[in-house]
Amino acid sequence: MAETLHEILLTPGKRPEVIADCKQLLDEEVSSKSGASGLAVKSAYTMVKAVKPGIIDEAVDKLLDDFIGRLQPFYADYRAAGAAQPLDAYLVGRGDEVSDALLGVTDDRAANTSRATVKKAYEKIRPQGKKNVELALPRLGKLIEKHAS
Repeated sequence: MAETLHEILLTPGKRPEVIADCKQLLDEEVSSKSGASGLAVKSAYTMVKAVKPGIIDEAVDKLLDDFIGRLQPFYADYRAAGAAQPLDAYLVGRGDEVSDALLGVTDDRAANTSRATVKKAYEKIRPQGKKNVELALPRLGKLIEKHAS
């Protein structure tokens, strides 16, 4: 039985399914946004997909290993605690830590870019990004459980 998220989600046969499920998770999260900020997110997401078809799949594939690495300590703690609750509830219960860990991937990339405009734009949207990541944790937990079962 697979013990780590890497063993569960990143095997060559499983990875394409996980990427497809992550893309669906992103699509659902974007669709669920409302209000003026939701409209802005939806518009930007649609525009990015139109300008470069396949970019979401490429981005997920490129970042997946790093995200899994950041999630692994939480998954190990969850399993060590006996998985007494669903994973989505566990992740939500540690939402602040989990979202910071996941955003650490993009934080690192933004910090290491030589493009000042990218850094500035990222710093501007980072606080809202954390909120959006926290809101996505239930879907993320269900996605992982789907592949772990």
